[in-house]
Amino acid sequence: ALVQTVRAVSLDAMIPIIDASPLFGPPGSARNSTDAAILDAATKSGFMTLGNLPAHVPITAPEIDRLLRVFNLPQKVTQHLWRQKFAAEQANVYRGWFPLQDGHPTYKEGYDLGPDIAYGPSRVDPADPLKEATPLPPTDLLPGWQDEMAGYYRSMEQVGAALLRAIARGLHLPEDTFAPAFADGVSTLRLLHYPIRPPHSFNGVNADEIWTEHAGRKVDLVGKAHVDSGFVTLLCQHGIAGLQALGNNGEWLDVPPRPDSLVINFGKLLERWTAGRIKATRHRVIGGGNVARYSVPFFYEPGVNAVIAPISALGGSFEPFLYGDMLWEAMIRFVEFEGLDHLRQKRA
Repeated sequence: ALVQTVRAVSLDAMIPIIDASPLFGPPGSARNSTDAAILDAATKSGFMTLGNLPAHVPITAPEIDRLLRVFNLPQKVTQHLWRQKFAAEQANVYRGWFPLQDGHPTYKEGYDLGPDIAYGPSRVDPADPLKEATPLPPTDLLPGWQDEMAGYYRSMEQVGAALLRAIARGLHLPEDTFAPAFADGVSTLRLLHYPIRPPHSFNGVNADEIWTEHAGRKVDLVGKAHVDSGFVTLLCQHGIAGLQALGNNGEWLDVPPRPDSLVINFGKLLERWTAGRIKATRHRVIGGGNVARYSVPFFYEPGVNAVIAPISALGGSFEPFLYGDMLWEAMIRFVEFEGLDHLRQKRA
């Protein structure tokens, strides 16, 4: 089998670890230093680890374990959460569950939840699949789970907003430069499970899409290399290694999981919005051998009707567009959305 031979290294110095606490404090030298550290990471590596978050941000191992209880439900229950792509009788096309699929480079199952988990039906618009309601499991099977998901969602929004304020200050822009676009945002909270991959799941996939070399051994890719399309991703790795970022030197860097911390990376749209100042970095997930991997990414996103236009102070140049139009165009390229492009018309 063809094996990619890109070398992987673990260099913590290239994935900065930043103390988040000054972001939630008053203006001053400590916050200025944190702003500078965030901007430095965002413009150089495009990745960082954010630690020492406020106590109300629920990212301890026991708190994340409680969110992940949903993966313990039997398939006869989770199948009612599947997207229409996988269960034709379902109404939901954007939110909900995507099951494991054999014969694809990426092997994972996951569950996407929208802002209605935190704010209720006021954030639902049946006329727009990007604002559809999130299908939810029966409350009696997961006592307290929906409230825990709501708290996690709101806390990630707070961290995402704090990061964008820091980046604006670092770029010498008004700190609320990005904020209006994120009113009525459609951020996605995703729960992911990468199980130990069985041999039959590799059938039909090109070997060079599956295998790579890491630390002198052949490993499978459970999440193929990609760049996030949006703005800011806040990831809880939950103690399991496997995430790698492509360094400026062309080597894959391990992004070690750290307790009570979030891994932050940036997407192509923020790179574009900041006229290339912020870096969107290619990353991937490698298999852990005999260990299943769980993670919880949060994609901090604007509202569907937010107009994304060049920031004159940064000298950007592109045609303004509605975020929802761009998001739908990006999503239908993923395997779990293929063939659904006709379900939403461009609004601009």
